[in-house]
Amino acid sequence: MNDPRIRRFAEILVDYSTRVKKGDLVLINAAGLEALPLVKELYALCLERGARYVEYSFSVPEIDRSFYNSANKQQLEHFPQHKLDFYKTLTVYIGISAGNNSMVMANARQDAMVAYQKLTRPLIDQRVKHTRWVVTRYPTHAAAQEARMSLDEYEDYLFSACCIDWKVESRKQEKLKKLMDKTRNVRIVAPDTDLRFSIEGLPGIKCDGRLNMPDGEVFSAPVKNSVQGHITYNCPSIYQGKEYNGVRFEFKDGKIIKASADAGMNAALNKILDTDEGARYIGEFAIGVNPGIRQPMRNILFDEKIFGSIHFTPGQAYDECDNGNRSAVHWDLVRLLDDGEIWFDDLLIQKNGRFTHKDLLELNPA
Repeated sequence: MNDPRIRRFAEILVDYSTRVKKGDLVLINAAGLEALPLVKELYALCLERGARYVEYSFSVPEIDRSFYNSANKQQLEHFPQHKLDFYKTLTVYIGISAGNNSMVMANARQDAMVAYQKLTRPLIDQRVKHTRWVVTRYPTHAAAQEARMSLDEYEDYLFSACCIDWKVESRKQEKLKKLMDKTRNVRIVAPDTDLRFSIEGLPGIKCDGRLNMPDGEVFSAPVKNSVQGHITYNCPSIYQGKEYNGVRFEFKDGKIIKASADAGMNAALNKILDTDEGARYIGEFAIGVNPGIRQPMRNILFDEKIFGSIHFTPGQAYDECDNGNRSAVHWDLVRLLDDGEIWFDDLLIQKNGRFTHKDLLELNPA
């Protein structure tokens, strides 16, 4: 695809998101061969910016599926130490997903996937904690089909969500971050949703194009044992190769005490929540603010940024806003709030998907 927007996209990832500079050691890691045009632009730009070494790699999800289905116990327990040793040399990591079938893992052995995710968690921890990293998506026919779009429409959607002035967006997000910092209690009200929890002492964190692309959220975390009430998520979610709709959680003292989903997915849902103790507690609360993302696409990197949405995430908390919850799970489930309200203490800050608080009005799309 000879599209000048790919070059602009690569410039944002290299110059803004990861700030590649002279002497950096860079890994460009693409899942799916269709990302080649973007990988080529990224590779050239990193060299132009003076990176000392640039490695690129491609993985194929279909081969990963074969591993999960065929690996024996010894193979599942072999830790790829050579990868961790290499990751420890990196200063920059750029990850790209360009899969041609999001359901490729639907019938893979779930126990093997969970076990291997736990085993290889140190790789993720290393690149998250010790590199300037960003992860993104590349437009493919499969992703367009899942989004119910043509490829041309999907490309327009992706580039409009990514190729924006992130410095301006960061300044807008700052006001929401500061309001979050001052807030003690949050309430989310919508049909079949009434959540109450505290974020007192936990900071608001801007997501302004540095780590995810597209980006566009401000997040915090609930005090671990404070969540009360219930939520019904109204955005489809693909997790470990399966699609979940109508996920509903009931909470008591922070813990998910009842979980259900549509289409006979209750057992699969509860199996994920039983991965470990922390999987039934919430590690993240976030408000989506990307002005270019307005509808679900069955792709969480987009869907969690939908303007007028929240995500309320079972599992691992982030280091930047650590409420103490630990889990191998971090599952961003999205609730669109075009029919709901967000309250910070006694202030209504958003109603029917648009900000109402005077300090936040400039975040609303035109």
